[in-house]
Amino acid sequence: MKTEEIIALAKKEGFCNANVISTDAIVFDAAFRPYCEENLCGQYGANYSCPPVCGTTDEMKEKVLAYKNALVLQTKWEIESFTDKEKLLMGKNLHNAAMFRLIEEMRKQGHHGFMIGASGCSLCKPCLLTAGIPCRFPELRYSCMSAYCIYVKKLAESCGMDYDYKDGILPYFGAYIF
Repeated sequence: MKTEEIIALAKKEGFCNANVISTDAIVFDAAFRPYCEENLCGQYGANYSCPPVCGTTDEMKEKVLAYKNALVLQTKWEIESFTDKEKLLMGKNLHNAAMFRLIEEMRKQGHHGFMIGASGCSLCKPCLLTAGIPCRFPELRYSCMSAYCIYVKKLAESCGMDYDYKDGILPYFGAYIF
């Protein structure tokens, strides 16, 4: 599948922007890990996809760099306020659902890899880590950009995508590393 076909497929699945870049072009910054440690989402140490369980900053970076390509994906959502948790969650869930549909097609075409989602994995609620049970979906489990310490603003800029929340429009980002 050619890059143009991959981007067309991404747009068919509902992404407003998509770009394929080399994983070498991704900027990582371990200074983002403390944001996870603040545990504002409540998943630190409580989700297989989140720190510290998902891996160290170096391990996460190495996981990405073991692959050649990153399909960077963006959706945009009308959200008037960051206090509207319902709309924030809806946008993340719809973004990630579109990613799963796209990844299924990518895998059918022989492009195997892994997902970096908009937020951490929510396949099981709560994550089975809290009960000491192994993950039921290790091949589908996904971590967020923050867990990988990806500098999302620079990633967006390098892909020609808007990064900032403005005029009530919030962009969400994800990637398929393949």
